[in-house]
Amino acid sequence: MNSTGSQSQAQSQSQSQGSHSLAFRVMRLCKPSFHVDPPLRLDLSDLIAGEDIFDDPIAASNLTPLLDRHVANPTDSSDLSYRARFLLHDSSDPMGLSSLLVLPQSFGAIYLGETFCSYISINNSSNFEVKDVIIKAEIQTERQRLLLLDTSKSPVESIRAGGRYDFIVEHDVKELGPHTLVCTALYNDGEGERKYLPQFFKFMVANPLSVRTKVRVVKETTYLEACIENHTKSNLFMDQVDFEPAQHWSATILQANEHHSHSNSHTRDTFKSPILIRSGGGIHNYLYQLKLSSHGSTQMKVEGSNILGKLQITWRTNLGEPGRLQTQQILGTPITRKDIELHVLEVPSVINLERSFSLHLKLTNQTDRELGPFEVSLLYDGLHEEKVVMINGLQTMALPQVAAFSFTDFHLDLIASKLGIQRITGITVFDTREKKSYNPLPDFEIFVDLD
Repeated sequence: MNSTGSQSQAQSQSQSQGSHSLAFRVMRLCKPSFHVDPPLRLDLSDLIAGEDIFDDPIAASNLTPLLDRHVANPTDSSDLSYRARFLLHDSSDPMGLSSLLVLPQSFGAIYLGETFCSYISINNSSNFEVKDVIIKAEIQTERQRLLLLDTSKSPVESIRAGGRYDFIVEHDVKELGPHTLVCTALYNDGEGERKYLPQFFKFMVANPLSVRTKVRVVKETTYLEACIENHTKSNLFMDQVDFEPAQHWSATILQANEHHSHSNSHTRDTFKSPILIRSGGGIHNYLYQLKLSSHGSTQMKVEGSNILGKLQITWRTNLGEPGRLQTQQILGTPITRKDIELHVLEVPSVINLERSFSLHLKLTNQTDRELGPFEVSLLYDGLHEEKVVMINGLQTMALPQVAAFSFTDFHLDLIASKLGIQRITGITVFDTREKKSYNPLPDFEIFVDLD
């Protein structure tokens, strides 16, 4: 059950003229906190002897009987000295946590992503009964007004002298900055006069956490690092930090234990422990691997777009109060469309010295028109680069035209002249009709062995 906190310390104002029979009282509903017992507790063995007593086996063996004779049983009602109240009896005693809970003594901080829950009581402080009471409660921000309660269709028939009418309102906090809870009442007083009572309760909404992101591109893979920092005075237990990729992207979270034994993987998924981010500046980092899942015609639709996606974050505080935030769209490097894409489909598992081997390659036309014919060759910088891997046979391979959004796969025969790890560079495609060279295939390595 939620516990009622203290009355709002925010400003309460009334714009009405003259006295009113009714008045609003606003209290915040929130969880209690643990009571911390400040006195320092001691271990009796530290008072009787130092740590060097364990260097002597005989003295150490006599320490426990000695303590048993001098320590009173904490549950013994005959011990009126209460000598044991400052001694450690349980391993949790140094934490200072007792079995008591404490209700909030102030309105407290309200954070973005939380649910603001308020207990509102309208009191009749006059000596007369008021009738036909229409009550409204709304939240006003810099951007909008949200109606939380409206009894216009079913007014409160009457509130007796000294009586009250209570209700609870909730609001999911989605904006930062100043907020105003506006409570109004329209009623007939004891003399039958129709009166209007507005009251305003102001409070501020702060940001509970900050999210800093870094984007790195390695070849055709994008890595997103998200650093979440806790700005509240309470520990946050992160239930969910999921990255929702934009269209044509796929995302995988990378974790340190990803390659560990998966014998209990089902149990770990079912009973997933929340990640603790400590109060007052605690941080935790998340790493996501993003890949562009679009092919063919969809590649044109994302050209120039740099939207990667957004983070969905949910958490709970020490006593289980939930919170939820969604970040803005996270941006990466703008996507540029390539007319021609050349990929390696397969490399032989065994490559022998001075023996021909075949690379299986794929050439994709990513435009809406037919391209080609093509010539595939291996280019070298003759001044600085030695020919270690060469084409076996004709130095230029001819390929036919490729239809729009289509592809062709082919085999390129190569031969290596050196042992060990060698790099294949400079595989280039040339369009003979448009007289245009395309970016070469990214470098990759092979291992050359003896027969």
